[in-house]
Amino acid sequence: MDSNKKLFLLDAFALIFRGYYALIKNPRITSKGMDVSAIMGFTNSLLDVIRREKPDYLAVAFDKGGSHARTEIFPEYKANRNETPEAIEIAVPYIQKILKAMHIPIIEQLGVEADDLIGTLAKQAEKEGFQTYMVTPDKDYAQLVSENIFMYRPARMGNGIEIWGVDEVKKKFEIEHPEQVIDYLGMMGDAVDNIPGLAGVGDKTAKKFIAAYGSMEGLLENLNELKGKMKEKVTANAELGLLSKQLATIKIDCDVTFNAEAYKLSAPDAEKVTTLFEELEFRRMKDQFFKLFDADGNPATPETVKPSQVRTKSTAGAGQFSLFDAGDDQSNASKTTSRQTIDSTTHHYQTVQTSGLGFKLFLQNLTAQTSVCFDTETTSLDPLVAELVGIAFSWEKTNGFYVPFPEDRQEANTLIQQLLPFFESENIEKIGQNLKYDIKVLDKYGVTVKGPLFDTMIAHYLINPDMRHNMDILAETYLNYTPVSITELIGKKGKNQLSMRQVPVEKQTEYAVEDADITLQLAAHFTPELKEANTMELFNTIEIPLVKVLSAMEIEGINLDKAFLNSLSSELSQDITKLENNIYEQAGETFNIGSPKQLGIVLFEKMKLVDKPKKQKPDNIPRLKMYYPTLPRTIKLLPIF
Repeated sequence: MDSNKKLFLLDAFALIFRGYYALIKNPRITSKGMDVSAIMGFTNSLLDVIRREKPDYLAVAFDKGGSHARTEIFPEYKANRNETPEAIEIAVPYIQKILKAMHIPIIEQLGVEADDLIGTLAKQAEKEGFQTYMVTPDKDYAQLVSENIFMYRPARMGNGIEIWGVDEVKKKFEIEHPEQVIDYLGMMGDAVDNIPGLAGVGDKTAKKFIAAYGSMEGLLENLNELKGKMKEKVTANAELGLLSKQLATIKIDCDVTFNAEAYKLSAPDAEKVTTLFEELEFRRMKDQFFKLFDADGNPATPETVKPSQVRTKSTAGAGQFSLFDAGDDQSNASKTTSRQTIDSTTHHYQTVQTSGLGFKLFLQNLTAQTSVCFDTETTSLDPLVAELVGIAFSWEKTNGFYVPFPEDRQEANTLIQQLLPFFESENIEKIGQNLKYDIKVLDKYGVTVKGPLFDTMIAHYLINPDMRHNMDILAETYLNYTPVSITELIGKKGKNQLSMRQVPVEKQTEYAVEDADITLQLAAHFTPELKEANTMELFNTIEIPLVKVLSAMEIEGINLDKAFLNSLSSELSQDITKLENNIYEQAGETFNIGSPKQLGIVLFEKMKLVDKPKKQKPDNIPRLKMYYPTLPRTIKLLPIF
């Protein structure tokens, strides 16, 4: 199979609905009052696939008129769905205009669903030597996965892309081969598509049945092995189970033919795309489009992208392109993505020996800079107890230095004193990711960080508040770079996890300086974005000064009057005891006041507060308040100290 022949097939409506509901609490509304959330969500996913994967072949499949074949055998198929939101109805024509302007093929047939079209095309393309990636969040597609057909689940709201091959599908559904996903879906049913399934069969039971019998048919042939109510339910719904499996089966014989030449991605009509983006007020997305393609629609290079093309004034639209673009360390993504890593990038990260001429030269260079990114490596995530293991510095892309710190506190204090000219300089800008943490750690060593600050985490919050802001995600989103994961150094959480101090210095250096280097690059990327989003003044006059204020407050802490709080706890405990004793006296017995059942017996059977009380399940017991509003709640106050 030629790994260079990669076809990407996008399920339009799955991505449209996903994008719309991802923004349901914070919809994107244009100045004319149009909700463009669905259009933005889909287009983000489309551009992200193009940017990450640089596909040679790509097409988008749409549903049109539902599935005639399925409604013929089961009229209730998808009959329970709510009416399509107006924003999505409006979105579809615009999305198709964008696709046509980008010269991306649209696949649709009346009465045929997108998954059937994609299933048919994927199987045909496989026979022609293609690797096909079905771009969709819909798990139903897992049944189509083979050695050369993959599910490509796009990044969304901080979660990275997932690529499911045969092994991933087998692990996810606990099956022996992907085709058994059909049996799983048939047994489980699907409330979204109104597929009934087998009554009483959920995820665990379906997996257990498949493990034991291999398929729906295998289960029904061995009904004698089932027991009790489960046997009754499955026997009674056997025909419904077979029907459900038929409904869940994606067709691979639709009247559509794969044509590689037709699906080859060609240069878009940049002028038409720009016009559409301007109408939709996708300012940031227009910038990102020109980072992918030049003004003539050709793949862009740094030389072909002109500042005038990518720097249009932006307000509320800042950060649009990154709405769904994120990701943690993705082992699966490496199968197809071109994302850079420390191993594929030329870099020069040095460990600085803290004695001799080399350290003096380092200090001279450090204090001669006007802007430096630094990052502390410590023994704990809690800055109030963390000890310094080392500090990384970077002031030039792909270059940086690491100063390891001794475990002995007195020696560490002596070393940090030599770095004071840098940290206390009012003329050197200090860049960092979540600088509040570093400031609090350094304070324990007698260091006050002075001068202008630039915090990439806060900068990104102002650019795109809807996205997650940790450095790994920012690096993948804006720099197409996956940093080294901390778990590669110290392992996963648990008793066997190492301390950073136990990691060899050479590995500390690569990890720590990479963080400083990437953060430096992010700062360079975010600075113009803050300006174009008109948030630079807010960043410099409110947010950054607040970092110093909050750091000082958290370092100082809050004084607690322990004696008063303990006294209050004691008094409240005594009051509760008195109230409980009063209740027991009126009831004529002791009982568990916190038990609705016991309380109901006392109030209604013994004390007869209501002649004919309505019996409720325990979770509906709040109705008792109507009858006895003065009933005290049981309050358990444990000593605070």
